Amino acid sequence: MCVGLMCYLSARFVHPLCHVPFAPSQRSSRPIDLKSTFMRKITVAIIFLAFAALLVAQRGEVDPRITHGPMLGRISADHIGVWARTSRPAEFRVFYGTDPDRLDQVAGPVETSLSDDNTGWLMIEGLEADTKYYYEATTRDRPVGVVNRRGNFHTLPSPEGARDPETNPDGLFNFRFEFATGNNQSNGPALPAFQTMNRELIRDDEKHKVDFAILNGDWLYEDDRDYPVDAWRGQVGIDAAQTPREVSLMPYIVGVWENYKTYLSRGVPLADWHRHIPSYYTYDDHEVLNDIYRMGEVGVVERKPVFRDPALTAWYDYLAWSNEVPPTQPILFGEASFETGSDVLTDRQANFSQLKLDESATLHVHWGENAGELWGTVSETEGGDPNAGVYEIVEVLDDNRLRISPKANASGSQTYSIGRRSYFKKRVSNVDIFFLDTRTYRQQHDMADVRNPGRSMIGEQQRKWLMDEMRASDATFTFIVSPVNFTIPHTAPPTAGGMADEGKDEAWTVFIEERDQLIDLWDELGKPVIVITGDLHNSFAIKISDNVWEFAGGPHNSGQHPLTSEGDRPPNGPYEYAGREVEIRWSSFVRSDTPNRFRNRVIYCVAQINNVWQGPGEDGNPRWVEYPKPQVVMQYYDGRTGDLLYAESILATK
Repeated sequence: MCVGLMCYLSARFVHPLCHVPFAPSQRSSRPIDLKSTFMRKITVAIIFLAFAALLVAQRGEVDPRITHGPMLGRISADHIGVWARTSRPAEFRVFYGTDPDRLDQVAGPVETSLSDDNTGWLMIEGLEADTKYYYEATTRDRPVGVVNRRGNFHTLPSPEGARDPETNPDGLFNFRFEFATGNNQSNGPALPAFQTMNRELIRDDEKHKVDFAILNGDWLYEDDRDYPVDAWRGQVGIDAAQTPREVSLMPYIVGVWENYKTYLSRGVPLADWHRHIPSYYTYDDHEVLNDIYRMGEVGVVERKPVFRDPALTAWYDYLAWSNEVPPTQPILFGEASFETGSDVLTDRQANFSQLKLDESATLHVHWGENAGELWGTVSETEGGDPNAGVYEIVEVLDDNRLRISPKANASGSQTYSIGRRSYFKKRVSNVDIFFLDTRTYRQQHDMADVRNPGRSMIGEQQRKWLMDEMRASDATFTFIVSPVNFTIPHTAPPTAGGMADEGKDEAWTVFIEERDQLIDLWDELGKPVIVITGDLHNSFAIKISDNVWEFAGGPHNSGQHPLTSEGDRPPNGPYEYAGREVEIRWSSFVRSDTPNRFRNRVIYCVAQINNVWQGPGEDGNPRWVEYPKPQVVMQYYDGRTGDLLYAESILATK
């Protein structure tokens, strides 16, 4: 648009003004006013310079700006993380304070980089507990008042601030968090559930009604995954020579980056939510590619599983920076050479002597062209690199060589990656929240034997970590955040011809041995364990045992699945699958005869932890008093109206 306008100005004004004097046949009969002509030239020159500056700015060469964000994460009593994306590599700051009209404190700057798609985040530290703050993220050296770059948040209470030596010696406090899954924008970017949550849960002048949120997988779906690298270079204002290593090795990562930008730009209520409510994230299939299995199954040759690490790199750039994963080895990338029939991978640029195998997932040799495109558009098993697939790292041979299994199929070179740990734990008051990774380590399941003895959903290391941490925990309540469902299968519904994908079940219901091992441990602990699940596009409350519960949440915006995708479970009442009977207390549900256009019941969920009650003493001063038996209240709300749909109360047992 700017180029066209400059050309128009050139033709309309500059041409007649700059050719003075005119040719004799074109001269005016009036004398030429040189002063007036000079001023007109100066005016046009200024216009030209202004539009040239705008063009340069659009290319990202001067005056960088924030294009996406801010978003909040890593909330505590004394700090919070703030994320943003800039138009080109640049620094951004966050100005903040307790008065929205006086943002007199500053955090940063932090520098963004092309290798992360110009994203970055910083930590605001030294905050007061249980306090409302207002903030603005900007690339300038002062706040400029851009509304959609501003937000507010409320820090968590601290045990010290809540403690009373007589009535609350443990310094317990109450808190609430929202959780759900499924943000598919194919139903439209209006996002009514996020509009309702913004209206019902966010308070500008007082404490928000939730302290943080958990997005339990499927934050985005596969839009713009075919975005070309040349378009990305134009977007960030660089030429081919300036392409970062990550994009040179994995050009398909730019489509995932673009996917996140599309969801934030198009989904305005979603972006508004993240400016006010700090969030934590798990990833499910759509953060990578639909229906991904076997990412931890050595020997698998399939396009979707080996897209894990490029997709998760973008996930960490845009969302998972917020997750409080302990310092760990990042995803590692490189380009390796292979020899036919050899079990040695060679990368002359690597330093494998620094590789921590106990923090590594499987090694993936990448598919190559079309690696990240939406399922169903390209082949899943043909057309990839001859060595593409899932490998085990058997041993580190030296700085540049790994022994791998299986052996290479062909001589040549291809990019590869080594996966990372993404599971973690967060403690809030007397509650432990465990965030699981149910995709990275997942092995092949067998529908003919859903116990799948010896097979794993979460991998041996993660399972051991979870069980050890829970045995050692003194938490009153434990939440397990699992992106996939625990007691309800997620199978494929029959197609129009009556056939189904007989191999599909994304839930724990095809890893019964491992799942029951966890349930048995949780029952032995003798205190409430609450499993929060996603993936299925319905909400349900299920009592598994006296101590163990499952609460599925959502969808935020995705279309609902029919009951035929959920093992033909009943809407509520007793339900048995693979030998375990549970009680479905309540659920949202869709019959198979309901057309897709009517499967749009959106839901959000809130967990409320009631540990203390405000009970002033004789002096009338505020005082927190502990409940003898704290309580968790799980609440389901209509995403369009905000009406309460169902609630379940769970009392502490100790």
